[in-house]
Amino acid sequence: MKSFGQKAWMLPQPVLILGTYNADGSANAMNAAWGGQWDAKEIMISMGVHATTENLARCPEFTVAFATRDTMVAADFVGIVSAKNDPEKMQKTGWTVQRAENVDAPVFADFPMTLECRILRKIDESEEGYYIVAEIVNVLVNEDFLAEDGKPDVEKMHLIVYDPIHHGYMEVGSRVGNAFSDGKKLR
Repeated sequence: MKSFGQKAWMLPQPVLILGTYNADGSANAMNAAWGGQWDAKEIMISMGVHATTENLARCPEFTVAFATRDTMVAADFVGIVSAKNDPEKMQKTGWTVQRAENVDAPVFADFPMTLECRILRKIDESEEGYYIVAEIVNVLVNEDFLAEDGKPDVEKMHLIVYDPIHHGYMEVGSRVGNAFSDGKKLR
């Protein structure tokens, strides 16, 4: 095996789009790759210093959408352009903005699935940012992305993940097995 030393290469890294409101009430979005499930009803996201960080200081509620093949270009755009520098940032994405049902944050209707979240705590807060642990208040799923059983169909979503090694986006593929079942073959 070849050794590479310390790298931020935890795989896969979901492409998360955080939605908050700016001080003037306009919607804002940022792309965050360093996040994941923290507990059964909680998520964790590593935050730097962004307009979103300032928005979360005013209001601890936000949304998290999962980027897809169809939203990739605009999702990348909101990760490289700050609302501080481009007041037309959200208009350029072409996304449809709606108010969340249970939190004071925007929902971008162009995504198949969105989490409505509220910060529970900040960890290691410094000038460079912090980690947030947030509760999942509600999950919204566009009905076009539901399976026959009425639950979200991940295969229909065409979710993407970030490739930190080659700085690319990869599409999540098809189902290859059954969790909590296939391993029983080795008993």
